[in-house]
Amino acid sequence: MKLTNYLGDKPFWQVASRLALPIALQNVLTSSFVLIDTLMVSRLGDLTLSSVGMAGQWAWFASLLAFGLCSGMSVFVAQFWGTRDFKGIRRVYGMALMTGLLISLLFFGVAFFAPEQVISLFNKDPAVIAQGSRYLKIACFSYPATMITLIMSTVLRNTERVKLPLYISLVTTVANAIVNYGLIFGKLGMPELGVAGAAVATCISAWLGPVLLLTISAVQKNMLVGDIRELFAFKWQNLVRFYKKAAPVMLNEGLWALGILTLNMIYSNMGYEYYAGVTIFKTINDIAFAFSAGLGNACVIMVGKSVGQGKIQRALTDSWRFTLLVPITALVVGLLMIVFREPLVRLFAAGDDLSALTLDTAYRIIIFCGVEAFLRNIPYVLIVGVFRSGGDTLSGMLMDLGSLWPIAITLTVLAAVVWKLPFMTVFAISYLAEDIPKATMCMWHFISLRWLKPVTEEGRQGLAEYKKEKEL
Repeated sequence: MKLTNYLGDKPFWQVASRLALPIALQNVLTSSFVLIDTLMVSRLGDLTLSSVGMAGQWAWFASLLAFGLCSGMSVFVAQFWGTRDFKGIRRVYGMALMTGLLISLLFFGVAFFAPEQVISLFNKDPAVIAQGSRYLKIACFSYPATMITLIMSTVLRNTERVKLPLYISLVTTVANAIVNYGLIFGKLGMPELGVAGAAVATCISAWLGPVLLLTISAVQKNMLVGDIRELFAFKWQNLVRFYKKAAPVMLNEGLWALGILTLNMIYSNMGYEYYAGVTIFKTINDIAFAFSAGLGNACVIMVGKSVGQGKIQRALTDSWRFTLLVPITALVVGLLMIVFREPLVRLFAAGDDLSALTLDTAYRIIIFCGVEAFLRNIPYVLIVGVFRSGGDTLSGMLMDLGSLWPIAITLTVLAAVVWKLPFMTVFAISYLAEDIPKATMCMWHFISLRWLKPVTEEGRQGLAEYKKEKEL
């Protein structure tokens, strides 16, 4: 078989690049949002950097649930887009907004009224709890805005309007950098608020996102605006159908996030300097991962649209291409991270406020994860990009959670608490124990084609015809 059958011909790349590049750039900008916070807060020392990183885990937990909600929504939006069912898209948009706001308000309530309890989950040091709580109690006001922006961006992406979310991310990232600089260090005529200033800047720039999206959408008259009654014109059976697909993904992301939080608690309780090193790595890695995420989102749109239209063979061909492209891209980016690890980490240590242990930990993690990225991105593209766009939201959940909780977390607890192994050994065990079994299970399920579960009538007819042809 020709190489182009795997890596794609010209038409494939034209569509994939048109969708993936703007999404990848938007993800870079979104990650830069966190990078700016981390870079500036790192000037305040190891303890503050670590405490803000711990506070950020609560927002990250909420964002994973939001991602799960949007992934479930994408099953419908991408396939409805293939059949031009605009009313169906608006109904799903309305159900997602209603659900997302409830989730964000729940996380806001816990963070605002019990910030000390949230931070104490990660570290019992009174100084860490005090700094982290101060940041969290302010930053939590950004949660509803972040949720709304993510839902709106998902609708635009899955209807192939990928540039507007990119432009909004550019504006909010620049705004975040300016306000961060001013409020943390007392520059540009603003008060010097330190860690609280970083939280205020996060809130201001986060709320700028939905305001700009709605304003520009009103001018463009895209899928985000229209008769408000269409957003909530869903019946009970529509809601049941939506949650039947969305609930497993939300449960998947929520329990997976809870598992990662558990691993982070283990890391942080081995020493806040280790966790500061993890925070540096995660900030750099989020930007590197943007390229895989861009391809993954393009996979959702292209495969989901083809499945919705009943073009099953095209969906299968494109899914194979993305299954190869995403891990290869991750490996290339990971190797570049290893090559440039010293200047990347030194960005956070410009003021000599970070310890040698923090910096050494960041270097070691980058080397390990730069190579391991290939393996970690195989289940990522299959679960998020292929299975969910094909309509299968349950199998990915079982594979995700089945590899994380009973295997990875159990072995990590044993390594850290019982065997008392060195930090990097514990960290490596946590990654490999999750990714090796998950990648194996995902590839088996992918080849079986049991993930093809269209939600449109055209898709179901196309799948029946495809199976009939294969039987002949």
